[in-house]
Amino acid sequence: MPQSHARAAGRPRSPEKEAAILREALRLLSTQGYSGMTLQLVADAAGVSKSTIHLRWQTKADLVTAALEAMRMVHADAGSGGGDTRADLVAILEDFATTLQQVNGMALIGTCLAEEARAPELLQLLRERTVLPRRALLREVLDRAVVAGELVAGADLDAAVSALLGPYYADHLAGRVAPGWAPAAVDLVLAGLRPAGGSTARG
Repeated sequence: MPQSHARAAGRPRSPEKEAAILREALRLLSTQGYSGMTLQLVADAAGVSKSTIHLRWQTKADLVTAALEAMRMVHADAGSGGGDTRADLVAILEDFATTLQQVNGMALIGTCLAEEARAPELLQLLRERTVLPRRALLREVLDRAVVAGELVAGADLDAAVSALLGPYYADHLAGRVAPGWAPAAVDLVLAGLRPAGGSTARG
């Protein structure tokens, strides 16, 4: 018995299966809602058994947590200093839009908002796993630019972060998201933050 358990516990996991499970979990979450999404539905959609899911995540909440975690941005990087402020902000915003498009993110956000009364932890997870980390990256770039003297000191940088992200949501709802939305949003925000006669770009 112990040896058998050790072999089972040591079986290598398939990255492809895990990716499929997480992808289908997000899709079903956005289309069926948290209450309508079941582990069996996820298993069927991902082409795996329900027991395969249970080997990785014990409950639906565990799976949703992992799926939202997988939405974290992995490409854009605020860097550790010395970067081009405008280019860094544009890269983060474009990665944000790409991530949402890949996982039907606007529908997922709508689901989390709609489920808030029944499952408030869902919206909290979305904030913790995706919203706040991305805001922190944008804030990091702005903080760095303030220290470098590119932007005025004392500005409300949290409001600036909201102003950077806001156009995507507003334009999506209006049906008018254009390819150049990210550079336009960055230029608009930086124009209001730069010192008189100063420059926002480095390098």
